[in-house]
Amino acid sequence: MLVLALDTSTPAVTAALAEVTDDGMRGVAERRTVDPRAHGELLAPQIATLLADAGAAPRQLGAIVAGLGPGPFTGLRVGLVTAAVMAQALDIPAYGVCSLDALGRAAGPGRVLVATDARRREVYTATYTDGVRTGGPDVARPADVVVDADRAVGEGALQYSEVFGLPIDDRLRYPPGEALIALAADRVRTGAPHEQLIPLYLRRPDAVASSARKPVLR
Repeated sequence: MLVLALDTSTPAVTAALAEVTDDGMRGVAERRTVDPRAHGELLAPQIATLLADAGAAPRQLGAIVAGLGPGPFTGLRVGLVTAAVMAQALDIPAYGVCSLDALGRAAGPGRVLVATDARRREVYTATYTDGVRTGGPDVARPADVVVDADRAVGEGALQYSEVFGLPIDDRLRYPPGEALIALAADRVRTGAPHEQLIPLYLRRPDAVASSARKPVLR
């Protein structure tokens, strides 16, 4: 089954294809463009180019996997809405995966801190042992993060490397699409039902409705 993965939880706009079979998974193609202000403009053309490069058509997709974040509201919703709309239009299931989990899986064995940029001088973090999440996800100032790892990955880890004081694998800055698919592969194989793609914002929205009554001027 051909599976599409989308992630817009970071400044990177990522789309990937992989073939999931009963006994494994094979990566087909992956494209990534880093632009924190153009998720909406970049994602659809990137999907089209990815499918064209792989010689595939949308109707050949059997499932879609979306990175749920955590991430900033504007960018994250682009990927989730796109995944949900495509799944509905193609009548295929969509599955959600924590975007930090993709970095944790790709980091491999050992104790790993994953940190991505949350803006406002904060980071989204989670910890992993041998690719399995053991803590988080959380959002915090880098100085407030409890470091219980031997190394770190992610854009936030690189940005605040002096604060974390860990060896940084700078090859892993953004969630790999293939890892997202790998984390959802069992659901794909068993034909699990479509999931509601609920974003992991971890913050209250900046704009909130006022609870105070406004005076009426006469």
